[in-house]
Amino acid sequence: RSFGPTNARFAHHPSPARRHRTRAILDASDSGPTSVAEVFQQTRVIDRFADSPALAAFQLMRDLQLLDLTGAWPTRAGASMAITSGSRAKARAWSRAIHAAYPNVEGLLYASSMNANQPAFALYERAKSAVPASALLEFPLGTPALAAPLAAAAVRFGYALA
Repeated sequence: RSFGPTNARFAHHPSPARRHRTRAILDASDSGPTSVAEVFQQTRVIDRFADSPALAAFQLMRDLQLLDLTGAWPTRAGASMAITSGSRAKARAWSRAIHAAYPNVEGLLYASSMNANQPAFALYERAKSAVPASALLEFPLGTPALAAPLAAAAVRFGYALA
């Protein structure tokens, strides 16, 4: 997504909100439940149809240089683990500062505060060459095969399912 900043935790786009030529971010996880928890956290309703949501899986084409926010780095840098669960505005400021200070960092590994600290990723535009042009798998959330897993996710997170 090149539009930003939005309310997303690690959107590193400078203000004002607009489409940027040099900044983009991809929010991802390595599990479907984490993605569902993160995407639908504001409404707490897994809406399988509004805006045509889809679950996509892809294989990176190379290893990424990620800054690991799950360990002691935030504390050493003057922040805390609240960077992944506290103020989103502060997290976005940290993301902009990280992006500026670490030109080789292609994204962030962080603990999802919505799914029991499971891994989540914020990939900067620098990671673009590692992300394939198309997904290995892509299923609209309204696909019948996803009904049971989405129902299970709704129960797990206390979300409604629409």
